[in-house]
Amino acid sequence: MKRSILIFLAFMLIAFTTACGKSSETSGKKDGKSYTLKIHMVVNEQDPVYLGYSEFKKAVEKRTNGKVKVELYPNGVLGNDEDLLQQAMLGGNIAINSDAGRLGVWVPEIGILLAPYLTDSVDEMQKLVKSDLVKGWLDKLSKEKGLTVLSFNYYTGSRNFVTKKGISSPEDLKGLKIRTPGSPVWQETIKALGASPVSLPWTETYPALEQGVIDGAEAQDSATDGAKLYEVSKYISKTEHIQLWNCLVVGTKWFETLPQEYQQILIEESTKAGDFTTNEVLTGQKELEDKMTREGAVIREVDIAPFKEKTKVVYDKLGYQDLLQEVDKVLAE
Repeated sequence: MKRSILIFLAFMLIAFTTACGKSSETSGKKDGKSYTLKIHMVVNEQDPVYLGYSEFKKAVEKRTNGKVKVELYPNGVLGNDEDLLQQAMLGGNIAINSDAGRLGVWVPEIGILLAPYLTDSVDEMQKLVKSDLVKGWLDKLSKEKGLTVLSFNYYTGSRNFVTKKGISSPEDLKGLKIRTPGSPVWQETIKALGASPVSLPWTETYPALEQGVIDGAEAQDSATDGAKLYEVSKYISKTEHIQLWNCLVVGTKWFETLPQEYQQILIEESTKAGDFTTNEVLTGQKELEDKMTREGAVIREVDIAPFKEKTKVVYDKLGYQDLLQEVDKVLAE
């Protein structure tokens, strides 16, 4: 009897050990799966946006124990934004530093986030981009178009005109060819101010200015400095006609292959990186302007009231009047 009991116990021990081994092996394979996310951006390594994504990379890799590897690709080396957004939709492991203008092509409501003089301060815009109203638009983007926005809180500065002659009023822009992205909200804003919008990749802006193909561009200061546009177009007129907020966008197909824990980590760390970027831009604004001035830029303050008045027509042309009322309700809460 004792021998039978001992044999039975031995058998059970072997069976238990084998089962544990298989369970451990299966668990190890699951835990051992790794992922790579490639982040595309057109800015250079000194830009606050790049610095923010560097923080994102460090935090994500630390929190996932290296199971999610993040690779940063500045200077537009992966290609143009539109092509990469399409790749992300199809399931590519690509993230794009994007904006409301490009995403507004698929979900028109999002485009209003780039409408001229939408809010009066950074704090107001932060409240808006983190609101349930905007989250609803982003959910629509994910469900209908296959693009997931991790966070929309990367403030990169206000857009100013960078031109070969100084701009004091909208009349000074009449007839000028101004480089701007191709999305409707940008195009209509430039038209409303009397200039002719020219859609060019950002990386082609400097040579286009140098060769006289265009008369100017509009950009936030960090991008202007990174591209050294003031070397070929020295006047920076502070119209601040658009507040530029970037977002980190991934393909929904790829995102849903991640364990939920990793999905949450990406969202949390993107939000933190966005706040980091915003702080870098705000605290470094004066120093950046001083630097560009020392290097030859002529930075001009302007009365923005006539620019505001001229761009009101953009809301009518793009059908944003009802959306504007919804935005105003959010800001009033």
